[in-house]
Amino acid sequence: MEDEEMEKKVQQYLHRKGFRLTELSLQEERNRLSTTSLSDVSLCRSDNDPARYYDGYNKLRTWAYSSLDQYKHELLRILYPVFIHCFMDLVAEGHTQEARSFFHTFREDHELMHSRDLQKLEGILSPLHLEEMDLARSLRENKFRIKLCEYSYELLLQYLQKTQALVMLGIINERIIFEVSAGQPSLISDDADVVALVGTSKDLAKQINQKEVHWGLLEDSVEERMEKALSESDKTEAESKDADAEDNNKKKSSEGGKQGGPLKKLKKDKVVGATGKNNKSETSMVSAAPRVKPELTLPAMSVEVEQSVLEDLRNRAQLNNLALPSVSFYTFLNTHNGLNCSSISNDGSLVVGGFSDSSVKVWDMAKTGQPAKTSSSQGQNGSSQGEHLSLTFEGKRPYTLFQGHSGPVYSAAFSPSGDFLLSSSSDSTIRLWSTKLNANLVCYKGHNYPVWDVQFSPVGHYFASASHDRTARIWSMDKIQPLRIMAGHLADVDCVQWHVNCNYIATGSSDKTVRLWDVQTGECIRMFIGHRSMVLSLAMSPDGRYMASGDEDGTIMMWDLSTGRCVSPLAGHNSCVWSLAFSCEGALLASGSADCTVKLWDVASSTKALKMDDTKAGSTNRLRLLKALPTKSTPVYNLRFSRRNLLFATGALSLGS
Repeated sequence: MEDEEMEKKVQQYLHRKGFRLTELSLQEERNRLSTTSLSDVSLCRSDNDPARYYDGYNKLRTWAYSSLDQYKHELLRILYPVFIHCFMDLVAEGHTQEARSFFHTFREDHELMHSRDLQKLEGILSPLHLEEMDLARSLRENKFRIKLCEYSYELLLQYLQKTQALVMLGIINERIIFEVSAGQPSLISDDADVVALVGTSKDLAKQINQKEVHWGLLEDSVEERMEKALSESDKTEAESKDADAEDNNKKKSSEGGKQGGPLKKLKKDKVVGATGKNNKSETSMVSAAPRVKPELTLPAMSVEVEQSVLEDLRNRAQLNNLALPSVSFYTFLNTHNGLNCSSISNDGSLVVGGFSDSSVKVWDMAKTGQPAKTSSSQGQNGSSQGEHLSLTFEGKRPYTLFQGHSGPVYSAAFSPSGDFLLSSSSDSTIRLWSTKLNANLVCYKGHNYPVWDVQFSPVGHYFASASHDRTARIWSMDKIQPLRIMAGHLADVDCVQWHVNCNYIATGSSDKTVRLWDVQTGECIRMFIGHRSMVLSLAMSPDGRYMASGDEDGTIMMWDLSTGRCVSPLAGHNSCVWSLAFSCEGALLASGSADCTVKLWDVASSTKALKMDDTKAGSTNRLRLLKALPTKSTPVYNLRFSRRNLLFATGALSLGS
């Protein structure tokens, strides 16, 4: 007999005998079993139902937004990684339409902090795009690190257990690493720092930032010898003045004159002298920096170059918030988006541009605006640098043309002396040019993809490069293979900058982090997390303690290398920050942006306040904007302070044909 027939017979028997309660119990049991079987079937069907992502995320979002205000901002951090992985899981399962609908429904929640990523992810239309797009591949291969306080973490676990949100639980367990801390929730202002893509290691950033950094200046540098000579001369001069004043006082006292006036004047002079000295030391952070030994074998500086440096140091203008620099701005006209990069030599005499047609062009500022000379007249006028640059072209061009790359040129940089020029290109090569000989000397091959940036070290000879292959490399001019390879970034390395003591290099990446590397070991010793978009520019302070970084959104952040924390987050620009530069004493920071402005920031007062508040772990100071210099319609590509503290800038303007 079948089960259904048996149940009917039993039910009829119970009804006939009047066992009403037993009949109702049997009926309830039958209904319960049928409901359980139906839920099992629906659960099996839901494994392929795209609506489970929408429902799960929507419930999690509603719960997070309805939480207590004290913990809400921490719980909201979970939504972004869950959102993007729900979207990518839907695409991976082939539910393209549902994925687009999900993306546009909840996109607005994350526009403020992650607009750049959302613009890129919006282009994902098929599972193949998940493999081809660097950002999507990086998000799938690595985990997010999210900081929560202990109570917020417990609230999340209770919600997931109570609601049995299996889809959300799976994504959170697989894609997120929680860093749980005891005590009160973190501040809302820390939100940019607490959601970061750091790979699979839970304590990676924390472990890296515990390593020691020797951020001081090199021993026995030209600047140090200059400072010692000046201090000794000041000391000798002060002693001689004191001796003369004492002799005069003795002479006047022996003649019966009153001592009150001269003594009072002498005391006043000493106070004024001391005050002036203190003001000078406040504007110059370099003199207070510790001295370290070089890890690289540094080249010897020629006598001519050393004399030139000393001359510049003697004639250096003292800059501070009251004495701002003079600015010389060079504009490339009619480039029609062909100019990719520009750079200025240390003394401002040469300007180079890298172009999309694979050419590199160098202008001599001393020759700009002068009538073209013939080759014969140039031969009679001697052998100045500017004339050497024009000999090849017989005065037909106002610039020197260097050709050799087979793709767009993305970076160019002069050596400290200006005798050499480096250029990097999409052809994966770096080329070394001689500005004296007008020739290509070496072609360096090592990167497998386009090279976005290349920079000479402060002493020359060594240089560093940054590439689309997610690595930075250190080279020397006399070897065609790299000396070190720095690997660890999760996306393109977009910019590179040397530390002033040549023992470290900093790299900025599209993974929104900045890293500091030891050139001797190739090891990452600092990871700076806080930017919300790709990092495009870096600058080191002259004393070596601070580093500034600028990103695609226009945010500038200044970091303390010794502690690894952010000193001053700035939001002064509204477009890409392409260039940053510190003044020679470190009192000012200049920033150049695609919003067609150069801005000057007061660093000295902020760092002074920071040193006074070192005991406060969470203290941050905002840099004060001293001046904004608009260029009307010319984006600023490059900035450089000369040794005399003059500020040079370049920009490009495409006029109508």
